[in-house]
Amino acid sequence: NEYKSYLRMNLALLNGPGDVVASGLYFVNFNQDVTSLAVGTSTGYKLFTLNGHDRFDQTYEFTGEDVCIVERLFSSSLIAMVSLSAPRKLKVCHFKKGTEICNYCYPNTILAVKLNRARLLVVLEEILYIHNIKDMKVLHTIRDTPPNPKGIVALSINADNSYLAYPGSGQIGEVQIFDTLNLDAVTMIPAHDAPLAALAFNSSGSLLATASEKGTVIRIFSVPNGNKLFELRRGVKRCAAIYSLSFSPDDRYLSASSNTETIHIFKLDTSSSTTAAPQAPETPAPEQTWGQYLGKALISTASYLPSQMTDVFTQGRSFAQVKLPSPGLRSVCAITTTGKLLVASSDSYLYVYIIEETEGGECVLSKQHCMMADSTCDDLTPDNSEQVEEPPSVQSNY
Repeated sequence: NEYKSYLRMNLALLNGPGDVVASGLYFVNFNQDVTSLAVGTSTGYKLFTLNGHDRFDQTYEFTGEDVCIVERLFSSSLIAMVSLSAPRKLKVCHFKKGTEICNYCYPNTILAVKLNRARLLVVLEEILYIHNIKDMKVLHTIRDTPPNPKGIVALSINADNSYLAYPGSGQIGEVQIFDTLNLDAVTMIPAHDAPLAALAFNSSGSLLATASEKGTVIRIFSVPNGNKLFELRRGVKRCAAIYSLSFSPDDRYLSASSNTETIHIFKLDTSSSTTAAPQAPETPAPEQTWGQYLGKALISTASYLPSQMTDVFTQGRSFAQVKLPSPGLRSVCAITTTGKLLVASSDSYLYVYIIEETEGGECVLSKQHCMMADSTCDDLTPDNSEQVEEPPSVQSNY
């Protein structure tokens, strides 16, 4: 049962037990600022460094356990990992020293782990544990949450704005927002009619993107007040299972991957929306991201805008798209500071695409890297590819 529960995880790049045997790829995820990629395998885990020059360098490899979750704290040496053979046990390690800092055992299978510089979050199906990242003590436990078998959560990477988003219902798309610094519930957002499928904060924690199990509409809300800012239509003719959502570092784009072969990139620009708003009364300050400025501008004008205009900016289609080699591939996507889309796919490849910022449209494949041993990757490799090798119990070395 624990194994089947793991296979339903929203970030595990698996379609079924056959994929485990065939490729050995259990888990893939980017770190918080998309400078590193962590890959969990049947024999351990690998860490890769990403940079703006399309290089993909393996910086570390650990062998000896079947790692189904591995999360790195930015570019530090701190790693949180879970193995498939011990799915209730979290290990926090210093990978450069090769030492285990501490480990925790939980009452049920760990479905997800999220980190920022202040908090570490452990997600079980009906319990959330919030740890202090400095000493790994449990600060707060959210119990009896609605069943969340896919471990759908989002934790802001901004330690000063450390919001947690998680499903507030198993029947409809309610989002609970929780402040992990002050340990207080903030608000509930009625995001969708159908249950949630994906959640993502922007880098500052001021915007939250949501998608439901229908997968036809993606919505963006301001945080912490929960005002709806955008409604993005991925498609209207067929539903899709949304695998990941990701904001660009400057908040101008949002990418969405699904079980279709198309990855959509939306441009969060009100001038391209079908609903327009009056000119904002102030210009963005230099230190603000565009998303922070937009949220403040809409809040300040909400008192005199008609209700249908304050409700949502609507986009009928995505600004840019990517076509993966085949439909059904699970994928995790991210947008870099240099305007490139990275797609880590269950076919064992990391794809790098160039986003045409002026015209949009079909993105150009720039590089393709194998995340596993060469033998596990498809033989048909493009010429532009590069191959590269109740409270929980605790044991601590703090």
